[in-house]
Amino acid sequence: MCFMPVLLPPLLLGNNDYKRFTENPSITACYNELLQLEFGEVRSQLKLRACNSVFTALEKSQEAVEITSESHIIQYVNPAFERTMGYQSGELIGKELGEVPINEKKADLLDTINSCIRIGKEWQGVYYSKKKNGDNVQQNVKIIPVVGQGGKIRHYVSIIRVCNGNSETEKTHERVASDSQTDSQTNRRKSSVDIRCVSSRTNEASTQRRHSSLARIHSMNIEAPITKVINIISAAQESTPMPVTEALDRVLEILRTTELYSPQFRARDDDPHATALVGGLLSDGLRKLPKSEYVLGTKTVQQGPSSPVAPTSLQEVPSRIAQAVEDEALWDFDIFELEAVTYNRPLIYLALKTYARFRICEYLNCSETTLRAWLEVIEANYHSDNPYHNSTHAADVLQATAYFLSRERIKEVLEPVDEVAALIAATIHDVDHPGRTNAFLCNSGSKLAILYNDIAVLESHHAALAFQLTVGNDKYNIFKNMERSQYRVLRQGIVDMVLATEMTKHFEHVNRFVTSVTKPLENEELETEASSALLRTPENRTLIKRMMIKCADVSNPCRALELCIEWAARISEEYFSQTDEEKQRNLPVVMPAFDRSTCSIPKAQLSFMDYFITEMFDAWDAFIGLPELMQHLDNNFKYWKGLDDMKLRSLRPPPENP
Repeated sequence: MCFMPVLLPPLLLGNNDYKRFTENPSITACYNELLQLEFGEVRSQLKLRACNSVFTALEKSQEAVEITSESHIIQYVNPAFERTMGYQSGELIGKELGEVPINEKKADLLDTINSCIRIGKEWQGVYYSKKKNGDNVQQNVKIIPVVGQGGKIRHYVSIIRVCNGNSETEKTHERVASDSQTDSQTNRRKSSVDIRCVSSRTNEASTQRRHSSLARIHSMNIEAPITKVINIISAAQESTPMPVTEALDRVLEILRTTELYSPQFRARDDDPHATALVGGLLSDGLRKLPKSEYVLGTKTVQQGPSSPVAPTSLQEVPSRIAQAVEDEALWDFDIFELEAVTYNRPLIYLALKTYARFRICEYLNCSETTLRAWLEVIEANYHSDNPYHNSTHAADVLQATAYFLSRERIKEVLEPVDEVAALIAATIHDVDHPGRTNAFLCNSGSKLAILYNDIAVLESHHAALAFQLTVGNDKYNIFKNMERSQYRVLRQGIVDMVLATEMTKHFEHVNRFVTSVTKPLENEELETEASSALLRTPENRTLIKRMMIKCADVSNPCRALELCIEWAARISEEYFSQTDEEKQRNLPVVMPAFDRSTCSIPKAQLSFMDYFITEMFDAWDAFIGLPELMQHLDNNFKYWKGLDDMKLRSLRPPPENP
């Protein structure tokens, strides 16, 4: 009899399975079975019986509610939604969200929130929508994914509340203020028309114009993403405890800074090499001496090949060069061997082989003859007398980029146009580099620094010159057979990647990549399909391409030790030469630690790894898997650390005594 109060509701529901419990001698077994049924079938049936009441509540709710399918087809909207948006009853049912006039593109909005709702989390934010009659309305929206059978998202429920700016209370306040102003003006002497009255009316007209302009501005869809974040946090502060409010104030203060993703570097008194290196590479070089002048380049722009003559085709490459370029797909490829056998012209030979492997001519619809002529003119405009920034460096970056493009994760995410853009960007990314930093050019008042307003001077020049050389002569124009729209997309990708190599934006690019790409992938609940869709968004593909060319550009510490040492020697010599010239010409010394008489190369390499390489390659390795590179990085760090521990400033330890 003790079970009857528990058994009665299920029995009333018509569940005959409960009859067996009166015959079961185990009380525990009966109780467990009853609990399973109560929290399973019984509650489900009770919920179904309450459906009419639930829909009645929705119909009478003052908050607008919209329910869509997993494919974003509107399945239900309540009367409050229809009233808010100005639609007739049933007018929206069965329509896609994209068909509803909205001031923001719904697809863009969904892309923004997909990383949240696709893993079953709620999203809340503010955006502007257009009513049926075209009026703009700002809404607070909460989107709730509803998980159904099989653990998959089956519906999205949106709860919408119009922001207070359109409330009746504020309109009433405006009317009261208007009436008060009218009464005040009535009390003035009507016959008195003086300067103050004219000024008052003028000010009122100006105020009305300002209000009208502000209204038009706020009705436009020009709100930046960071502004939306700030608005959401500001709204959340209204209903949070004081400690949380104070913490959010600090968050807002940080978010309102201009360099959102760029860390603040604080100099360390005990590490002058790190201070000089990081400060020099991140400097915008706005310190200038007005009487100083520097003419870019030690040679004029080349319009054709220089000796030795390049091959007419891959089949005609000399055997020693063919052998040197044979392993170009491997990470431990020796670029210096290719440099030696090609007489300092490795770029054209490596590019011909790499471009053929990726079928670049087929994509560009250009002949191998045109490609070869283009490579000749590009390589001719690299300065062979630069210790580091020459065509060997360009070839090295091209080889690293091609290696990254061959990784499975990259092949799954990037499109053919991305691959072509990446390889071309790597080829041209330092063309006509003078062997001096951006800060040097700005400090010396160079023509290029003036042309590009001291902003990304060299990177802008590399991209601009490469396209000038390419489209300026039909013989070199590898883009001449492309459709206009296809060419514009490709050009945009190339330019973006070249500009991403500017070091002042280093931390911004790395932090954006980590925040938008690697961290979301750490979520174990994210399905493979959702993960792939997240990575293939245009925004994330751009971040991936930027990260790829950045890693390729500074991959020297991740090369085999002997290659790493050679690159360290070359970049050190180029920085030494710049410091020598800065002292000679009485210019500000950008990197004082790179004085050839006092510099510790091991310390400089360790600082570069600590501040620029380790975190970036950790993130890149987490994304595409690079165990070989990370092992080289560890080995090279230990090598330089060993030299530094011995207080050595040279590239190598002294030879051991026999």
